[in-house]
Amino acid sequence: MSRYGRTSSRNPARSLRLACALALAGLAAGLAPAAAASSPAAPPPAGGLREVLFVGNNWEGTADVLASTGDLARVGRINVIPDKEERLREIYLNPVKLGFFLGIRATAGEGHDQFVDDMYTTPDGTAVVVSRPSFADVVSVDLRSGRINWRFPVAGYRSDHMAVSPDGTRVAVSASTANTVHVLDIATGRQVGSFATGDKPHENTFTQGGGLLWNSSIGDVTSALDAPWLDWTKGDRRLTVVDARTFRTVRTVDMRERLDAFGRRDLSDAVRPMVFTPDESTLYFQVSFFNGLVEYDVAADRITRVKTLPENPATSTDRTTWVNDSRHHGLSMSPDGTKLCVAGTMDDYATVVDRATLAEGPLIPADKPYWATVDGDGKGCVISESGADRVTAIDFATGAKRVSVPVGDHPQRVRLGRVPAGWSGPEGARRAPEPVRE
Repeated sequence: MSRYGRTSSRNPARSLRLACALALAGLAAGLAPAAAASSPAAPPPAGGLREVLFVGNNWEGTADVLASTGDLARVGRINVIPDKEERLREIYLNPVKLGFFLGIRATAGEGHDQFVDDMYTTPDGTAVVVSRPSFADVVSVDLRSGRINWRFPVAGYRSDHMAVSPDGTRVAVSASTANTVHVLDIATGRQVGSFATGDKPHENTFTQGGGLLWNSSIGDVTSALDAPWLDWTKGDRRLTVVDARTFRTVRTVDMRERLDAFGRRDLSDAVRPMVFTPDESTLYFQVSFFNGLVEYDVAADRITRVKTLPENPATSTDRTTWVNDSRHHGLSMSPDGTKLCVAGTMDDYATVVDRATLAEGPLIPADKPYWATVDGDGKGCVISESGADRVTAIDFATGAKRVSVPVGDHPQRVRLGRVPAGWSGPEGARRAPEPVRE
């Protein structure tokens, strides 16, 4: 059993053998471009929209929908894998897909399938768009019927983090085994562009009003080669910045060079969750294996400060036990840019950090907190406690815990969204065949 009381298959020897087998399978099969999908946009709801929080329950394949402020009361729940039987049938009939599917379960999934990673609602509030790692796709699920509007299979064998453009019309998704980011029309699922990244693209962020798109590639985080002297085995890690209209690369940033120049050769250069200040002049990010965060001046192209946060004495010093190389994974910023909220994943706490001084506030106990976002009124930070199947709100002003509410199995990403006013869940569970263009 893992330290969270759940089955974990993070066996170093097994992970290494599996990584080698999957690499050979990928070379044999090739990472071919994926098919696009399309569907007519639904009419906007007549009664208006309500802001909510979507909580993706990764191992369960559901999303809990909560009030975006206050007590985070349950609004409804939606099944994001209504086509599970069909997808599994396809996978089990394809040896290469099956190899990757089982590989995700054995490594990144900690012995579980990964059914929902990221999600955003459409501007009209009629659908939620979800990346599903184990199914290597993105789907749009109709919030009224629970049926799939469209499905986009990503290149390769795993989908990951997403980002939505400021106008809500485009969604970017990382295809982590194909070193590609797809940008899709959120209403139709049609691909409007794509671009190449470093190894294992992860976080995506739009800046300049949607003019630029930043992607961080984190390299291989599932192998057991976690000793610092084996860092070179992790692959090509970098920030790739593209023009979000032409998808041409306008800038790449190798944080290895910047960290070395700052005197922190000991830190990994795998950029994990990241957040910009409101004026986009400064970037804060977490890196693999580190209990803390890094401050980067965008215009000067240099690291300006590094903050080390407290270690939990109960946390194992064996880096191979840290989930997907993440010691801390989850970062958000208050709307006024004065406070940062940090999820200390393997150290079992969350804390609010003053951006001016980088002093941390109270350490709020949390069970494997995996993400941090801002609530609807901007007064609090909401973290997902994946080890306890709940989400917790923390006050930005005081750093104190405000409320915790139960959700489904292994919550990870938490995103603000909109649903029709009065919505409390899909009207039916039947699924219509999803359109997929070959």
